[in-house]
Amino acid sequence: MRQVKALQLFHDLVNKNEPARLLGLDVGDKYVGLALSDFQNKIASPFSVLVRKKSNIDLMASDFETLISKYSLKGFVVGLPFSCHRVSTDAGQVKVFIDALSRTKKLQGLKYTYWNESFTSKNVELLLRPLNLNNAVHSKTMLDKFAAVGILQGYLDYVNRKMKLIETE
Repeated sequence: MRQVKALQLFHDLVNKNEPARLLGLDVGDKYVGLALSDFQNKIASPFSVLVRKKSNIDLMASDFETLISKYSLKGFVVGLPFSCHRVSTDAGQVKVFIDALSRTKKLQGLKYTYWNESFTSKNVELLLRPLNLNNAVHSKTMLDKFAAVGILQGYLDYVNRKMKLIETE
């Protein structure tokens, strides 16, 4: 895995003549929420939630390998909490997770970028509250999936706007 800048990840995708999608990740203590882009990389959709296996990161890397081949994934957009334009202390667990995935060497060639996820979970909580989800696990996994959508959609909106600006110059 190799970290690249946000625009570089998108630029690499659009310059290939093959279907390419992105996976948004909301990394938490217990779960990793996943969102999947469409093939035009314009729309993020809720996808799934993986149980975070801290004790065996190789299993998680294998899960990601399967997703990469099955869904033509070319990169990850990983939510990273910022506060006042600085990385917050909660970001440490996200970076530890990504570093551990990288060390497995199972995701060679995959590019990823970090994207500011500030307030993503809070916004999703406010949207889901009227649904009155009584099951705590179901509620938490819904929150994680939709937080990943917020992360990925924010990224997609940004890079698509930037690409349009570049094209019009």
